Amino acid sequence: MREQGCRPALSLLKVRDVARRFSSGTLALQGVDLAVERGEFLSLLGPSGCGKSTLLRLIMGLEAPDAGAVEWGRLRPRIGVVFQEPTLMPWASVLDNVALPLRLQGQGRDERQRAARAAIDLVGLGGFERAVPRELSGGMRMRVSIARAFAGKPELLLMDEPFAALDEITRLRLDDELQALARDQGLTVLFVTHSVFESVYLSTRIAVMSPRPGRITASLPIERTATGAAFRASADYARQCGAVSAILAEAMAGAA
Repeated sequence: MREQGCRPALSLLKVRDVARRFSSGTLALQGVDLAVERGEFLSLLGPSGCGKSTLLRLIMGLEAPDAGAVEWGRLRPRIGVVFQEPTLMPWASVLDNVALPLRLQGQGRDERQRAARAAIDLVGLGGFERAVPRELSGGMRMRVSIARAFAGKPELLLMDEPFAALDEITRLRLDDELQALARDQGLTVLFVTHSVFESVYLSTRIAVMSPRPGRITASLPIERTATGAAFRASADYARQCGAVSAILAEAMAGAA
């Protein structure tokens, strides 16, 4: 795996030589090594079908590797998860959707509603607590999903292509909001995407994956000389998008 730049010594989690084979016989992942450091925004970048989502499910604990291991640091952190689809209960209010994980954890009504209202305010949906999903735009429904993940006060946020189905304008706005939330809350984020432009904009580091069977072929820190729209318009952003695109193309060619 190509490494560029230095990383802190203390890892939040490490994926060591992980392989995953589906019951169909398809080898989805092989020899995956990845360290996730506290406080970083790490994007998993690769083509569709390369095993990005599978790797995320292994880290979530929804699946077990066939070889290798997912190892946590001193303590397993509190984890929040945001999927590509908001997966909201269509009959329930925004408040009840956001409070659902807290109710499943056994929190009392007043406590979970306080936490849910705080998370709703955090994502800019104050005033929509009583709305149901059909009354919201796609971007607003995704904000509800993010609020639900934030309600449990996660230390690690796992996001599986959360903005892929949204229009470009909404996606850019949510990229900005997510980046600010992660920074302000001191979160570690592991973000799955197949967009070079999104990964460079959001991340402090990008891990590039090869086509199936997926493995990490490069790890690149992202340099920031500006923030927000100024970064998107900068020569540094364009240069790094070009560099990441070239490395992704190299990984795909090597697997051909």
